[in-house]
Amino acid sequence: MGDGAEDAQSAAASLDDVQLEAACIGFHRAYPRRSAKRVLHVTQIFILLALLGGALWALTQHTALTLIALHWLAGLLFATAILWRFAAAAYLQPTLSRLANPVEWPTYTILCPLYREANVASELAAALSRIDYPARALDIKLLVEADDRDTVSAALAAAKASHIEVVIIPPAAPRAKPKALNAGLARARGDYVVVYDAEDRPHPQQLRAALAAFEDADVGLACVQAPLAIDNAGVSWIARQFAAEYAIQFRELVPFLARWGLPLPLGGSSNHFRINALRAIGGWDPYNVTEDADLGYRFAREHYRIDVIGPPTWEEAPIRLDAWLAQRTRWIKGHMQTWLVLMRNPFRTSYDMGLAGFAAMQLALAGGIAASFAHGPLAAIVLYAALSPQDILGPADFILALCGYCVAMFATLTACALSNELGHVRAVLTMPLYWPLASIAAYRALWEIISRPHHWQKTEHGVSERADRNSD
Repeated sequence: MGDGAEDAQSAAASLDDVQLEAACIGFHRAYPRRSAKRVLHVTQIFILLALLGGALWALTQHTALTLIALHWLAGLLFATAILWRFAAAAYLQPTLSRLANPVEWPTYTILCPLYREANVASELAAALSRIDYPARALDIKLLVEADDRDTVSAALAAAKASHIEVVIIPPAAPRAKPKALNAGLARARGDYVVVYDAEDRPHPQQLRAALAAFEDADVGLACVQAPLAIDNAGVSWIARQFAAEYAIQFRELVPFLARWGLPLPLGGSSNHFRINALRAIGGWDPYNVTEDADLGYRFAREHYRIDVIGPPTWEEAPIRLDAWLAQRTRWIKGHMQTWLVLMRNPFRTSYDMGLAGFAAMQLALAGGIAASFAHGPLAAIVLYAALSPQDILGPADFILALCGYCVAMFATLTACALSNELGHVRAVLTMPLYWPLASIAAYRALWEIISRPHHWQKTEHGVSERADRNSD
């Protein structure tokens, strides 16, 4: 890490009762209308029941007309999503980053939540040691749960430098990553703060690129997102599909939204913040299981901007279907939580974001949720229609489906060019088999948001071989 890192064992710190309570419930107390602690408000329940009742009435009383209207509505939404993805994929501009080299280096806090991560703690410490930033200006917090003794021991063993502190968090609900991040934020000493997950391998120059982005902008720039990339894509089919999906998301969709100043869902890692802006909006919501997406939209509501930088962070993709399904279920459930929070008062949300921002949020967030539910049924309908002698779907429907696949192929190939990862090409041919899996996760997420809305599905890391990216 450069200048004068000492090999002395860092001290561990434990949260007291007041700090723990603030990390768990502080956001909900300060911003109850923006907290996901309560999933549905009474007015939302009435509206959803009214919409469901109206749809059932229309289907029973005017079946043919209702089906035609739903058919045209689905086609319009699908065509809009295709055009949106095509526009993002056609925006072929690599993200270039200047590297900061200030006379006085500001303190940079790195928050690393670890839970059941004893097997990767030493690898995380090694990855952080390669960061090109003066050690005297780093403030690294390893955030661990007190009852996770193996990870506590591993974190203490890995924290051999004086600028690394192990923060031990007493067990308390909700057992989730954002609670740990709030605990770290309360103890952070930096002017800027970044989040890294336990399996992350950030590019050594990422902090300098983020600092340069903040230097070049005014205080309205609250956050910059580094691209997340996958370094174990060759291990399995599911990992390869996941890697291609990540490339499209972080090399195309997120930069496209940032370029036009539209609200965007942050990734769960490698988001760099001005710490004053992060504290001004209350930090993370511990009850939202996709705290990253929620935070991105809350920044937009407060008129803060988000931008992107070039140096990536390498992550490990799930390599088995069950692990992928658990992670995707949590993501969809968290997106549903986020959308429901934003739609508690849609008029206020649209006023806060602006009409363009509100529309972009609906397309990216609500559209993504709807697509997850629809992929499986639509694939079954298209397959049945293709094999059936009856004309269930018209030529326009098949053309629209083909256009969707072609745009997905185009997006994957352009993401290959932007990320310099030709391996994503192998994912293209079997993408139609991957998409319907999202529907399994979506219906599981719907059940979970009713039965256990704040349950955090933990993704296991350190389970596969990963490519060596030290030289990237």
